[in-house]
Amino acid sequence: MKTQGEKKGGNDSDLIKSLRPRKFSEMIGRKKEIKNLSIMLQAAQKREEALDHVLFYGPPGLGKTTLANVISNEMEVDMYVTSGPAIEKQGDLVSILTNITKHGILFIDEIHRLHRSIEEILYPAMEDKAVDIIIGKGPSARTLRLELEDFSLIGATTRIGLLSSPLRSRFGASFRLDYYSPEELSEMIIQASRTLGVKLDESGALEIAKRSRGTARTAIQHLKRVRDYVQVVNEQGITKDIVEKVLRMHEIDDFGLDYIDRRILKLIIDDFGGGPVGLSTISAALSEEVGTIADVYEPYLIQAGFLRRTPRGRIATNKALKHLMEKQVGSVSQANLFAKEK
Repeated sequence: MKTQGEKKGGNDSDLIKSLRPRKFSEMIGRKKEIKNLSIMLQAAQKREEALDHVLFYGPPGLGKTTLANVISNEMEVDMYVTSGPAIEKQGDLVSILTNITKHGILFIDEIHRLHRSIEEILYPAMEDKAVDIIIGKGPSARTLRLELEDFSLIGATTRIGLLSSPLRSRFGASFRLDYYSPEELSEMIIQASRTLGVKLDESGALEIAKRSRGTARTAIQHLKRVRDYVQVVNEQGITKDIVEKVLRMHEIDDFGLDYIDRRILKLIIDDFGGGPVGLSTISAALSEEVGTIADVYEPYLIQAGFLRRTPRGRIATNKALKHLMEKQVGSVSQANLFAKEK
């Protein structure tokens, strides 16, 4: 795999890579996506063509990059990795495209962050396997067309609504990746614990899974934090009680909500009577970027039933109030007021 604009992460990065599956047969969950992708791959190989362009979208940490790597391995082709923010000039993208080998894969993470002028380079590349370069300026300017090898573009985005319609329509297949179930995450965690050389029982794995917000990335992060604790205090292995203790130290509750999640809900309930309140207002009050709240925190809060999105703003649900009350956040008078307003 060849990279462009990608940061190297040292030992931790190597560890994450070692935990990632390399083939469809090694993947846990994603049965529907794997079935459809397998048919696409087999058909492309029979025709001796590149895979059709594919778009993966959904919240962070659900395996979009992993799926792209698996596709590359299954097809036994080179994959060129970059991201929307890393491509600053049209020439950067042209350079990448002209170096892709036959049937190779170009993976663009955060593709919604491509500048529109750069995005336009992709249109003829995706449809005609060519790029048009303007040479010179003014009356003497002329267009030079460069032919490309047959390639596949795999795009990944957490915010498909920000992807322009012309670009989105050029993908042959789109897949929304949903959150993993606790059982699927538990199986992943058990596999990862073997790679990490950590003793873990099923109750401990399931407890980590329940607190992982439905995402594999968060599950592995929690497992690593629990592993650190066990290694330092010389515990015999990871159990449910140890998981609860360690994640409590990191302020992760039994629903997987962290300190910022609870601050968002508490702000809406305490300061705005449960809502509705605009995302920009929440951002200003918490000194967090709007994009961070929209991409990282809000999707799970909505999925878990703690938050509702309305045309007028965000509204905290009764489930959110009950959860915060159980965590001794808020007061009985606030609960009564919130119940009346709802």
